Amino acid sequence: MPTNPIKRTALYENHVALKGRIVPFAGWEMPVQYTSILEEARAVRSKGGIFDVSHMGRIYISGSQATELLDWLQTGNIGSLREGRARYSLICDEKGGIIDDTVTYRLTSDRYLLVCNASNRDGVLNWINHWRYTRFPETTLDDVTLKTAMIALQGPATASLMDELCPQKPSSIRYFSRLEGTIAGRKVFMGRTGYTGEDGFELILDAAEASQMWEILLDHQMIPCGLGARDVLRLEAGLALHGNDIDQNTSPLEARLERFVRLEKNFVGAEKLRHQQEVGVTRELVGLLVEGRNLPRHDYPIKAEGNRIGHVTSGGYSPTLDRNIAMGYVPHEFASHGKHLQVDIRGRLADATVTSLPFYVRKREP
Repeated sequence: MPTNPIKRTALYENHVALKGRIVPFAGWEMPVQYTSILEEARAVRSKGGIFDVSHMGRIYISGSQATELLDWLQTGNIGSLREGRARYSLICDEKGGIIDDTVTYRLTSDRYLLVCNASNRDGVLNWINHWRYTRFPETTLDDVTLKTAMIALQGPATASLMDELCPQKPSSIRYFSRLEGTIAGRKVFMGRTGYTGEDGFELILDAAEASQMWEILLDHQMIPCGLGARDVLRLEAGLALHGNDIDQNTSPLEARLERFVRLEKNFVGAEKLRHQQEVGVTRELVGLLVEGRNLPRHDYPIKAEGNRIGHVTSGGYSPTLDRNIAMGYVPHEFASHGKHLQVDIRGRLADATVTSLPFYVRKREP
């Protein structure tokens, strides 16, 4: 059977020039690291780093039924979203399983930008089109993923840098808001969100201008960071990774994402989730502080008194906390804060304690 060719972002040559270690990821050739994953993660926590996130899907949705469509597809209340603001939400199937987690920007009353995960882009497009054709025909889609690039700046120094580069002063916008402005004369869409637990911005611009924008940011002492550092940082921030911590076999309530679910409204999967809320979940995603030097990894068994009760979904060393951490699913009765469990690391049981998420919370300016 024919396979889809692996894709490269507009910044591929920049990564090669920096001697980034390139790996296949979600159908793209992406840099996993440039120097040290831990050094890159520390740079983001202390000052700032930049990531090529152009592989993520960028889909414009517009039309007289665009709001109805997105409200039906997403667990969050899109209709109440103010113009210029963004919202993290989930797209579920009829059984309440998570197809993807997304960020949606409301640009005007009937025009939106939806950002989805790279590995789920085709599935999200197909799911949106299914409901467009069957229920919300007065909508149009424009998938601009391959026409544009997206660069994420993350870290405590990024707001001041953005103000230095952009005359529209991006630091003035609130978290989960957007601004359309210019940097070095180039039109740039700027969203203030992030996937690291730090303050930061995502810049969306024409693919042809991405390479020069990347170099401008490097010239201002932003450290290039790869997928490895991004994974470390999002784990410290307790943020779920689709395909590891959430998928179509998990529900938002099991993943403790109920704050992003509005069960009072109708959406795909709402009936199943209302029933689950009524009867209670049988398992929950928890954070684990893991003792010892061996690293907890995806799929390692979680045990209680030697009996397997669950599995690690994400795990590794936290350079910020200087200890091993993990997330995983365990039965409800084992999910309470302070519960003592074990992680089976290649036959060796490491003590672990259930803790609240996130593991790391950045200090806010007074």
